Amino acid sequence: MKRPWNIIDLPIYSLQTTDKKGNINMNICTYVSAISIKPKMYSIAIDYNTKTFENLENSSEAILQILSFDNMKLVRDLGKKSGYKLNKNNYLMNNDLLSNWKGSEVLKNVCACLKLKKNSSVTHHGDHAIYFFDVITYKTFSDHNILTFQDLVNNKIIL
Repeated sequence: MKRPWNIIDLPIYSLQTTDKKGNINMNICTYVSAISIKPKMYSIAIDYNTKTFENLENSSEAILQILSFDNMKLVRDLGKKSGYKLNKNNYLMNNDLLSNWKGSEVLKNVCACLKLKKNSSVTHHGDHAIYFFDVITYKTFSDHNILTFQDLVNNKIIL
């Protein structure tokens, strides 16, 4: 029997953040919600013990990427390996996995990108901080082949 939070088949996202030196980091996010149409806003839950959390505490912008089925092979490295242990900037560049969108490095073959500006956050409740972002701009590349939670289960990436 699935846990209640795994019943719904959610899209899989990657959040691109930048550290103080300008190096990118990407993680895997499933706790993502569109929360407002006017203005366009998203909320994203970020684990406190991650490079992404550190980067968000020190910067105001990020890029949310909706992953495609073609990105599935990246989930283990981006989601199950810490940015503190794996230099994801080098990994992505050395493996030719990046493309440029509006002057920022993003993953190739994503379904959509949203450039976000940090608005506010809620911390010290549970094991994730909740960040609220305004959508600055976005682009949908494809609305087909979106990678979902069930795809990760079916391919034994999540058990």
